[in-house]
Amino acid sequence: MDVNVQKNDQFAKLTTWDRVSYGFGDLAQNLVFGTIGGFLLFYLTNINGISAGVGATIFLIVRWINVVWDPWVGTVVDKAKITKNGKYRPFLINFGIPLVILAALQFLPVAKVLGAGTIATTGYATVSYMATALVYSFVNIPYGSLNASLTRDETEIGKLTSTRMMLANIGNLLVYTLFPLFVQLASPNAKLTDTGLFGLKLRLGNYATPSAAGAWFKVYGIYMLLGAVLLFLTYRNTKERVLSSEEAADQVKYTELFAELKRNKALQILGLFFLVGFTLMFFGNTVWPYFMQYNFGIEGGKSALMASIGLIGSIPGIFLVVIWPKLRATLGKKGFFYTFLGIFVVGQVLLFAWSKNPTADWLGFAGRFFQQWGLTSATGFMWALVPEVVSNGEYISGKRVAGIINAIMGLFFKIGLALGGVIPGYLLQLMHFKSGALTQSASAQTGIEWSMIWLPIIMAFLAMFVISRYPLSDAYVDKMNHTLKEINK
Repeated sequence: MDVNVQKNDQFAKLTTWDRVSYGFGDLAQNLVFGTIGGFLLFYLTNINGISAGVGATIFLIVRWINVVWDPWVGTVVDKAKITKNGKYRPFLINFGIPLVILAALQFLPVAKVLGAGTIATTGYATVSYMATALVYSFVNIPYGSLNASLTRDETEIGKLTSTRMMLANIGNLLVYTLFPLFVQLASPNAKLTDTGLFGLKLRLGNYATPSAAGAWFKVYGIYMLLGAVLLFLTYRNTKERVLSSEEAADQVKYTELFAELKRNKALQILGLFFLVGFTLMFFGNTVWPYFMQYNFGIEGGKSALMASIGLIGSIPGIFLVVIWPKLRATLGKKGFFYTFLGIFVVGQVLLFAWSKNPTADWLGFAGRFFQQWGLTSATGFMWALVPEVVSNGEYISGKRVAGIINAIMGLFFKIGLALGGVIPGYLLQLMHFKSGALTQSASAQTGIEWSMIWLPIIMAFLAMFVISRYPLSDAYVDKMNHTLKEINK
């Protein structure tokens, strides 16, 4: 058996390199879909001239296709044979390379040839986004299944989650802080601008105009090259240990999705928590460029602070994840989520106060810090619950359908991603947002405010209620895992 498939060591202690190698996959996927979730709608409206409503409809169509597509992909993954290269790992290479190519093509400056806002440009945006989303499932679902195959040890899973989320948040730094800065650096008609980074001044262009299309493509193309390298490192250096038998894999059917959802209450609750949590996350990610662009000036205005404020916001997601296991042990699962969702709400209120008092930059820095600390902790640590939900399904039914469960979780995640783009897009359209305009009406500003501040706060409280219903206690999970170990000897 290949060195990367070690089925007998089900309670393995993971090395730092094990955890980092797996986390490289999160970093890579954030470069792909983090950038898409955070900037594609902004790109479509301001660069390609597509209306916010049409952009939102593109997201909606593709996510409805994912509702059928992802469970089928999960079935394919669960039925995959264990090869000399593993069961889940080969997907990362076989589909990872097409993924980064397709993702880069979404930012191809086609509007220069096909025309801004035309049917042809809209069609290209739809097809390229759909192709990327469908291939992404063949990377994301096996990657999530690989997580549940590394070890059953809950302490190790907690450490793994902290490490992978640190790397995921390095991806967020590259996406939400540095990506727009790099695009502005590569944009034409650059002017010397104060970035807010300790007095650093750089020549920045306006990345919100069609003339910046080539800059978007160049920068994102480099990001995709990096993503391909990171996926290869995950493939090369991870080891699969907790796998179902080939006999059980052969029995997996598409309908297992419905059976698993029906019998596994923990899956139902966690799925709903994923949906609400990632909807509020992508609400903020989608609207953040609009919030900065239209509240704090255009060229030479405080929108240049986006990089420095984003840098401050990235600190907790990179450097404070090491305290997650201790906080989780102290506060408990549910207390951990209550605490950080509350911190998120505090950050939101501070950002609102800044928008009403633009000269008080400290409100922006503090608000973004608390907002991101709460958000990255709550939406990051929820992934630590997925392996125990997979094991709970195995404990109940005798079937370890990691692929299907990760397809379900990925589906809730992607629906949240879509809603985070769809609802703000429709709301901006309803509030008369004008694509490509240098300034917006008071009505459009209200739409930005509700999308950025108030609707995510409402969803944060809803997320607290949902996680309060989660049924798996630590004692139950410990007993379950040791029982499964004895069964699978």
